[in-house]
Amino acid sequence: MWIYEHQNWPNFTWDAKRLTPKLADIRHKQGRLLGEMEYIGFELRNEATLNTLTSDVVKSSAIEGETLDPQEVRSSIALRLGINVAGLVMPSRNVEGIVEMMLDATQGFSKSLTKERLFNWHAALFPTGRSGIHRIIVGNWRTTDTGPMQVISGPVGREKIHFEAPRADKLEKEMSKFLEWFEHQNDIDPVLKAGIAHLWFVTIHPFEDGNGRIARAIADMALARADKVADRFYSLSTQIEYERKDYYNQLEKQQRATSEISSWLEWFLDCLGRAISRAEQTLSNVLFKTKLWNKIGLNPINQRQRFVINRMLEDDFEGYINTSKYAKLAKCSNDTALRDIQHLKSLQIFIQNSGGGRNTSYRLPDKIT
Repeated sequence: MWIYEHQNWPNFTWDAKRLTPKLADIRHKQGRLLGEMEYIGFELRNEATLNTLTSDVVKSSAIEGETLDPQEVRSSIALRLGINVAGLVMPSRNVEGIVEMMLDATQGFSKSLTKERLFNWHAALFPTGRSGIHRIIVGNWRTTDTGPMQVISGPVGREKIHFEAPRADKLEKEMSKFLEWFEHQNDIDPVLKAGIAHLWFVTIHPFEDGNGRIARAIADMALARADKVADRFYSLSTQIEYERKDYYNQLEKQQRATSEISSWLEWFLDCLGRAISRAEQTLSNVLFKTKLWNKIGLNPINQRQRFVINRMLEDDFEGYINTSKYAKLAKCSNDTALRDIQHLKSLQIFIQNSGGGRNTSYRLPDKIT
């Protein structure tokens, strides 16, 4: 039996005692992350939001095996949010569509989720009315003409059915129940609601294609409601893409079970926690850079010094800095490099490592006080 064939569908139940510590930890991480973002200022908040949404869109498509150009996605988001960034490129129609859907879900999180809104999202995902080379029904539920909606793998004659969705003639009733619950069941924590909504929508599978991406957009919408802000600083889809195999295993396992969904919600909360932790590390780097440049601003430095510091802050910079490395980066003499380094050392922007003589090297401070 599939989950929706059980008598108590869709009355989901879960073990609150088992999930409460995980949910409390998630809520603590969310609060801490949002608190940090308040510190870094408008421009860096915009940059963090742009990076997060770009990753969210790219990775949500990657989960379904579709590769999007990150630069096109970034440009589309920046243009729609009015964020001034360099190097904008012209995004393609399919990129514009998924960006439009994701921004409508997250920026418009307070608006009601309706059938018409879902139809608009689906039409935006498939602007040509095709999925690959196949024509599909766009902006409407799938019909009985398309046959059973099955997720299958394996060679012809030995196929394995991972999941079969409810019949098309049940979709109107199933989706009405889902949308009513999503908008009016307010006694459930929005984080748990995100996990339930994701599973529920994927189970119904109301469209011919795009169900996974729309399910993740709905989850992001619920998470934006949990955070009470439109800005996004962590990406659930990015973390799911890292854990894609386990994600599909968890979904399939729950589809073959009952409406008791503690295991699914436990996995969902753990995955979300890892997404927030990943974002915390990324944003701690942003916060460090902000504090470092604020400190540097108290004692102006020259363009060579600024260039080398920026280079050291980049993710691909390896090792420490020394006189010859500095001179090569800044295109100056060793004597000039040494004077610049000693000046930065006096400002405590450069910290000298242990060792001396020809092995003398410097690093940026571990933290800014």
